[in-house]
Amino acid sequence: MRWLLSVVVLTFGGWAVSRLRRGRFSFQGRVALVTGGSRGLGLVLARQICDEGGRVAILARDEDELGRAKNDLAAHGGEVLTIRCDLLERAQIQSAVQQTLDRFGKIDVLINNAGIIEVGPLDHMSREDFERSMGVHFWAPYELTMQVVPEMRRRGGGRIVNISSIGGKMAVPHMAPYSASKFALIGFSDAVRAELANDNIFVTTVAPGLMRTGSHVNAKFKGKHDAEFAWFSASSGMPLISMKAERAARKILAASRRGQPSLILTFAARGQVAVNAVFPNLAGHAMKLVNRFLPRSTSAEGNEAHAGYETRRLTPEWLTHMADDAAQRNNESKNESL
Repeated sequence: MRWLLSVVVLTFGGWAVSRLRRGRFSFQGRVALVTGGSRGLGLVLARQICDEGGRVAILARDEDELGRAKNDLAAHGGEVLTIRCDLLERAQIQSAVQQTLDRFGKIDVLINNAGIIEVGPLDHMSREDFERSMGVHFWAPYELTMQVVPEMRRRGGGRIVNISSIGGKMAVPHMAPYSASKFALIGFSDAVRAELANDNIFVTTVAPGLMRTGSHVNAKFKGKHDAEFAWFSASSGMPLISMKAERAARKILAASRRGQPSLILTFAARGQVAVNAVFPNLAGHAMKLVNRFLPRSTSAEGNEAHAGYETRRLTPEWLTHMADDAAQRNNESKNESL
């Protein structure tokens, strides 16, 4: 009995010392590389890092978005490097990492945040849709991690944050490419966490539920475009089941600061994960029921993807105004839709 008590005490003591050591991490003076940092959650994370005295390199494909984001972040007092980068291109990823090192001399924090959302029935999804999602959500974080880890080791440690999704914990109908690739990211993130901890590199896997980032404007929709956009935009802005992007970012950075292994955001998302883990068959039947209420597949015209801002709105403005306001705040909005 004594040996068991000793093991418990030593284990708790080791955990407490480790937690205290990790808790001293601050973003002040740190360099963070944020993918998808020109808009949405990535931009909000970059703002908060700048507010804490950090420096950021933000990666995105759109030059105009990067320019607006740079002006936005300047108001938060941060030193900002904007890099135009297509995360589907390995050479561009390698170049972006080198540009960041050339400018700042180090990378302390890597936040794999970039994502693409495609919504629609499986009948309208192609192999290319799955490959593109895997490229952005899995292969890009893999490549960035493998590029950044040697630099972090050389400097004695660092932080890596992988932004997955509740869709990577519990598959969602009409989002098959997204869910499949987010499952892959969670698997990779969880797998490397233990090994990198030996080098004082702490990996945090984040699985957010619905967030009010404004991403519905730039999400892609297939099938009955208007109907798919209607249910997605309405759910993404509901106050009781979705979280404001600013609050989500604070929680993510706090988890990274502590070196927390995992973070699931929103109470509703944690409930879904728990139900899926304890009652997987019940969760499976529930998803089948949900799918019955989603739009059916349509003609070949549904194979073409339309962005949210290109889609006719079926939902009343009062139902989506919180998500629309977030789009305006977080550089997501397009003049065509708002």
